[in-house]
Amino acid sequence: MTSPLPIVENIWTVRAPQTFLGLHVGTQMTIVRLTGGGLVLHSPVAITPELKAQIDTLGPVRHVICPAMFHHLHAGSAIAAWPQARLHAPEALQRKRRDLRFDAVFGEVPHPDWADDLVAITIDGSLLGETVLYHKASKTLITVDLVENFSHCDHAPTRWYLKLGGIYGRPGWHPLLRATYLNRRKARVSIQRILALPFERVLVAHGENIEHDAGRVIREGLRWLPVFEAS
Repeated sequence: MTSPLPIVENIWTVRAPQTFLGLHVGTQMTIVRLTGGGLVLHSPVAITPELKAQIDTLGPVRHVICPAMFHHLHAGSAIAAWPQARLHAPEALQRKRRDLRFDAVFGEVPHPDWADDLVAITIDGSLLGETVLYHKASKTLITVDLVENFSHCDHAPTRWYLKLGGIYGRPGWHPLLRATYLNRRKARVSIQRILALPFERVLVAHGENIEHDAGRVIREGLRWLPVFEAS
């Protein structure tokens, strides 16, 4: 696990190992400092005492967000570390994790604390249930499962999986996982809304962040889901 890495003003990321069905896909938590000074932890990783101490130097943690159905494994350790923080998650995830105390449904209605800083767009039509965030001041799109972006991978089975899916060395979403998009018409509408945002970088959970020509890169990564196809 890494220490908080500054990306732009008021945004940091923390990388951590993560496996999925034996594949080494990694994960990433994004930390956003809001205008009011409080912090948002997006897609939390395991919170060790060392990491907690480092995050505490950035500001008080006010909110913990589980942004999608498969990004909740370490929500409990985050709330244990900052019990005063509010825990947000999609309704479906709240039904799945009845062991956790949730404070709010995470969706497009902004919490007052972040209404001035963040725009939320939910990707409809997908079992992933992801809501992406757009940080207005830095033109940063914060995602988890919108695309994966691996330019290299040291784990051979994972590398073969990515190559067979045609997404090794290029952003995209593995063909085996595209079945999670049950209603592609609804998903296209959501993706069009996301692409209309003037983002300059994209933070992703699995692989490398996209720092250059982000709009074109995301369009290319979603070419399997034609975003301008007639509905």
